[in-house]
Parts: sequence; C-alpha cells; structure tokens
Amino acid sequence: MKKIILWVAVAFLAIQLIPVDRANIPVDKNNNFTDIYKTPQDVRSLMKNACYDCHSNETVYPKYAYIAPISWAVKDHINEGREYLNFSEWGTYNNDIKQNAIQKSIETVKSKQMPLPSYINYHPKANLTTSQRKILENYFLSIQPK
Repeated sequence: MKKIILWVAVAFLAIQLIPVDRANIPVDKNNNFTDIYKTPQDVRSLMKNACYDCHSNETVYPKYAYIAPISWAVKDHINEGREYLNFSEWGTYNNDIKQNAIQKSIETVKSKQMPLPSYINYHPKANLTTSQRKILENYFLSIQPK
C-alpha cells in the first residue's frame, strides 16, 4: 500500500512539470469590445467579472489553475471559450459574427446558461443577479449591430 501511495505522489509531482501556457495575448484597444463601444463602467465591471476570464485575452488565473491536472482543464475551457467568443478580438469580427455573438450573449445571459454554473461555484462575483442580467441584456441590445 505504501508503494502505491508513493507512486501516486511521484506521479502527481511529475505532472506538475508539464507546462501550461497561461500568457495572455496583449489587448489592442482598437479591437477590444469595451473600448470600441465605450462601455459604461458598471457594465464593464459585470463583463469583467462574469465573461472576461473565458471570453477575452484578459484571463485572471485563479490559484487552482496552477495545479495539474486541474490546470489542463482550466486552460482547455478558456481556449474553448475564446474560440467561441473573444471580446478582446471583437474588432476583427465581421458584422454577421458580431450580430450572432450579441444575440447569443443576450440569450445565454437571459437563460442563465452563462456564466457557467461550474464557473460561478468558484467565482462568486460572476453570480449575476436578475437585475445585473437585465443590465447586460439591455446593453447588448443597445449596441447590437444592424
């Protein structure tokens, strides 16, 4: 039994050596959603707390994101979120993509699909109230490309 525990401990320590790239790409204010639309500070704060860790190049990695294998799952989730929507790259999107992204953002915030419940469990600031969700919904509606 002691050998098994020793091997598990050695394996756990060894996987800590597998690097995870947590570098954020510098944000170009000319492409950043909140800069383009001159987003009001209250809305900007809501987006930073609830959206930007997974949907921007401004991810703030929590302490648990430095422990493998959790770090792998966190990075994979962030990569997936950025592929779907990256507010830091907003200016590079065409109008069809922007319109679809805004519509999906409205729908997922309104239906409480976003932020993900698993994210909210570890990030209480992302747990949006009904009124905060309405603020985001109204803001997205106000800037929706025609």
